[in-house]
Amino acid sequence: MRAFRTLMHRGVHRSCSAVLLAGLTTAASMATARAQTAVDQTPETLAAHRGGTLRLVAAASGGTLDPQINYTSKYINLYAVVYDGLTTFRKVTGPRGNDVVPDLAETLPAPQDGGLTYVFTLRPNIRFSNGQPLTTADVAASFRRIFRVGSPTAGSFYSAIAGADACLRSPATCTLKDGITEDPAHRTVTFHLARPDTEFLQKLAFTHAVILPAETPDHDLGNVAAPSTGPYRITTYDPNKFLHLDRNPYFRVWDAQAQPEGYPDRIEYSFGIPDEAAVTAVENGQYDWLADTVPMDRLGELGSRFTAQTHVAPHPAMYFIPMNVNLPPFNQLKARQAVNYALNRKAMVILYGGPGIARPLCGMLPSSFPVASDQCFYTRGASPAAPAAQWSAPDLEKARALVRESGTAGQHVTLVTANTSIDYAMGTWLRDMLQNIGYQATLRPLSSSMAFNYMQNSGNHVQIALKDWSADYPSPSNFLDDLLGCENFHPNSDSSINIPGFCDRRIQALMDRAKTDVSLTQHQTDELWREVDHLVMEQAPIAPAIEKDDVIITSPRLKNFFYTQVNKLFFSQVWLQ
Repeated sequence: MRAFRTLMHRGVHRSCSAVLLAGLTTAASMATARAQTAVDQTPETLAAHRGGTLRLVAAASGGTLDPQINYTSKYINLYAVVYDGLTTFRKVTGPRGNDVVPDLAETLPAPQDGGLTYVFTLRPNIRFSNGQPLTTADVAASFRRIFRVGSPTAGSFYSAIAGADACLRSPATCTLKDGITEDPAHRTVTFHLARPDTEFLQKLAFTHAVILPAETPDHDLGNVAAPSTGPYRITTYDPNKFLHLDRNPYFRVWDAQAQPEGYPDRIEYSFGIPDEAAVTAVENGQYDWLADTVPMDRLGELGSRFTAQTHVAPHPAMYFIPMNVNLPPFNQLKARQAVNYALNRKAMVILYGGPGIARPLCGMLPSSFPVASDQCFYTRGASPAAPAAQWSAPDLEKARALVRESGTAGQHVTLVTANTSIDYAMGTWLRDMLQNIGYQATLRPLSSSMAFNYMQNSGNHVQIALKDWSADYPSPSNFLDDLLGCENFHPNSDSSINIPGFCDRRIQALMDRAKTDVSLTQHQTDELWREVDHLVMEQAPIAPAIEKDDVIITSPRLKNFFYTQVNKLFFSQVWLQ
């Protein structure tokens, strides 16, 4: 119990010091001042800043190169300058970066037939990086492939397409013949929905809906990159060492708001550099950007010595603890509630870096949402029947009592985490917490390149885990339906983002209504999501820990720091000097 007690009685109060309250607060103000930057691609700017090699670094690779399967921020953000969908998010910093704009489509279509029909017209003369023209057949095949390869978001994002239910039941025979029709002569693709989806255009803008050549194999591409339409193409990949991108010779700018010209000539990603060493390397200019979270013990020097290279940026993101509702001990509600009561969210804030960049989180919805979680069930003096307005302190006595009442005291529990510095520190604290409330707990840290897939696969019998999560696009559905929707639990699959295996039909019906009922006002939709958040927390399949901002360190030579709320640092728009 030593680590648990030390943090509880001494470290929590000391670590808050000046880690972020000085230098990084200044950096946050600098990021805010740049909050409305738009793409600047005048001929003079392009001529002055084009060229160079952007050097990225990470402790481990992000796994498969398949853009319709990979669900790691490490690669999804990179894919934004490689692949395109029918729609995308506006390439601008600040709130307008959440707007959907046409990408491979000429315009955003107005929904027809009460929200059941969308007709897209493809832009002319767009080619893939192998020189092949983009056609309507590529669009139709790409959406069939989403289901055939078992994309992690096939159910949560694209199940409204007519015929998707059959595709989810039998992926290998998926045709979507009733859901997608082509008119090659007019370059149109028509989507027919089985039910309205108020977020359909946003979902089409997500990476898993990028358009690939029709002949792309219906299996995980692994280490082989598919031809792409963006300003860069992936040329070489060794998941143990590096990933290289060069310019796409067939790319031309069709709309700079959707996919602007890239400034760097080349992007090189290096793997195998531990996060502590990588921070030093970026500080010294050996690399330009670090993919991994900056370790907490390095934040002080960033705030005092490297403020010009440090950026604090808001993003809907959190750390959470999923508990497997189908395995002991967390198949017992009281055991899951015990973890929620015992969790010292203040300690988690400190382990991430302090109150300047993190805040306790009581529910599933971060405060950046208008419909953020507004009640705290699991804090001292509160309960689902009598919630508090905010989190104040853990209740260990209540947690221990619930463990005893659940009949699970003394059981063996293994906690799975990634092996990055912050995840390992949080995991060590959580292991000690589990021991403190009555379990025999062990910690199992895994490489960050495989931890998420391992957690998702029910065949690995993961009882409890620690994971961070960021919004795919700004909607409560990204946190509630994605992580806990019935359609997102796929037994024995690495693409099962519903890690707890949770499915409550009443809750699912409310989520489905919030996503499909076009008669609702925005206020009514928000109230539905708020009700879902409350009902989920009563069942406690997850213990929300903290919401967090991004702390980003860049090299001294990287200029024009261009951060969007969806794609984070947008690699094509940085200047290298």
